Amino acid sequence: MQYTLFPLDSPNFTKLYLFKNKTDLGSIYQTIDWASLIKLLPEKKTMVGASSWLPPQGYFGLMFLKHYLKLSDEKLLERFNTDWAIQMFCGTLLSDNEIIKDNSFVSRVRKYIGKHVDFEEFQHKIIENWKDEIPDKNILLEDATCYEVYIRFPTDVKLLWESCEWLWAKQIPAICKLNKLKEPRSKFKDQRKKYLTYSKLRKKSHQKTKARKRASLRLLLKGITEFQQILNETKAVNLSPQDAQIFKTIKVVYQQQKHHLDNPKAKISDRIVSIYKPYIRPIVRGKENKPVEFGIKVHKMQVGGINIIEHDSYSAYNECKRLKISILKHKKMFGECSHISADRIYATNENRKHCTKNNIQTNFCRKGSGKDDKPTKKIKEILNKQRSTSLEGSFGTEKEHYLLNKIKAHNPETEKVWLFFGIHTANAVKVVRRREKAKQEIPQVA
Repeated sequence: MQYTLFPLDSPNFTKLYLFKNKTDLGSIYQTIDWASLIKLLPEKKTMVGASSWLPPQGYFGLMFLKHYLKLSDEKLLERFNTDWAIQMFCGTLLSDNEIIKDNSFVSRVRKYIGKHVDFEEFQHKIIENWKDEIPDKNILLEDATCYEVYIRFPTDVKLLWESCEWLWAKQIPAICKLNKLKEPRSKFKDQRKKYLTYSKLRKKSHQKTKARKRASLRLLLKGITEFQQILNETKAVNLSPQDAQIFKTIKVVYQQQKHHLDNPKAKISDRIVSIYKPYIRPIVRGKENKPVEFGIKVHKMQVGGINIIEHDSYSAYNECKRLKISILKHKKMFGECSHISADRIYATNENRKHCTKNNIQTNFCRKGSGKDDKPTKKIKEILNKQRSTSLEGSFGTEKEHYLLNKIKAHNPETEKVWLFFGIHTANAVKVVRRREKAKQEIPQVA
């Protein structure tokens, strides 16, 4: 039974009918099993505090709307306050004199979901609701892509200067003023002029870059030493937990960059590229126009055109190691897998043996001097075309039309919310289009 917003005798029932039957949002609303999603949120144990603007369903609805409408948090809140269809999508209706004025409302909802929702379970409930409408459940397509986060492109000079600025322009003056201490002397202003001159250069030579890094490292070491002494004197009473974490990250940045300057060819494990997002790692993709990306590497499965996140990580990993796990997850969700289509990197001896053992037809190139027979060759051509058009095409669709080109959340939990809702909003739209197509194909009774 479809989850209803209002009882039949409600004066809002006419609006509900129009919303469900005459709007695109209403069609998407009916593809989602809201009752199962509500169970993922914790129950409110006490009645202390003001009541929420949204029912539990609205937390999920607001995130779906974010990616479907492609709006910023502020614009989404503005639309929510003035559009009754968007309010109904979230399971509520504001009174004529009501308006949400908190500009951080959408981001706080995202943070709440990121803190309390198990996204493996969330994805399972979403897919379970669409299971009967997914065609070709025995065919599995696989590939990996990177969804970039919104940070400035990192270089060693930028990272070092960002660390120096945080210490010498933000923290040291502020804490000294609060505790009435004399500010330590430094060459920060002189180095800022030199950094600006360097940053305006059209061509930055290796020698100038090395000199800038060396000067920034000296200034950074002095900043770390002086700031630590100030914290010892003041017992760090004015240092917030977030600032303490950034200071800890800056110390690691200094060690990594000093080691890199002294040993240019040495490999640095877990290299930090942002002091505000230290969990981000460079992911080498090998693309001609973008060899390195900074974000979440996602291994995806596609079944019947519906994308499923099999694994996500901020660190680089080899996706060919995920094939066996993907087959097991597919079996758990859809049953036996008979065909797999994946990139050439998956065609390892181990994966070939596993697929042969389980009677799974792949699109891998045949090893040795023999040739495939005509039926096998035709199947491989179809699998290759399906992967290159349906799966790889969905990457671009999600990035261009569902806000996944740059993830603009602020921490790993909210970035995961952004990722999952972006992908499954695209899935919901695809389910709506299939339902509409199926209705058009039903013959009309005279």
